[in-house]
Amino acid sequence: MPDAGDITQLLTAVKCGDPDAMDRLMPLVYGELRAVARRHLAHERVGHTLDTGALVHEAYLKLIGLDRIQWRDRVHFFALSARLMRQILINHAERRTARKRGGGLDVASLDEVVIATDNGLQHMAELDEALRLLEQLNERQCRVVECRFFSNMSLEETATALGVSPATVKRDWTLARAWLNRELA
Repeated sequence: MPDAGDITQLLTAVKCGDPDAMDRLMPLVYGELRAVARRHLAHERVGHTLDTGALVHEAYLKLIGLDRIQWRDRVHFFALSARLMRQILINHAERRTARKRGGGLDVASLDEVVIATDNGLQHMAELDEALRLLEQLNERQCRVVECRFFSNMSLEETATALGVSPATVKRDWTLARAWLNRELA
């Protein structure tokens, strides 16, 4: 794993307008972005038309288009990258649903929270809407879900990323899952 300080320095250079900083950043973060993409795609149907590389590259194109973003650090970069990947998959699913209008539902589980794979695209859109609402109600709980579920971080990694204790993450994770379960029921 690359040095977090190097990544943060390059993000600062991006923020300061260095036109080449993002190109220097990508080789350092590409492996981690592929791991995040693999975790996202693990919940999708077999034979999904987006593969890991395509998802990373689409996210990269969106990242370089964010010219007004104020990058804080490596954690902020990966959290936003995970959110962009989730949105890319949701947009892809919505386009596919618009073409198909219907079909069977295959479900994957987020402990008690049920989400759908590409064959149950409506549920994925419902999860995204529920997460947006959760973000308005409790931004930290939403970030915990993004870190734990979408980025596959441990309790300790999530606590470090969010600057809170592991006990707070555990409590937020429990509350967020219960809230999402109720919201999606």
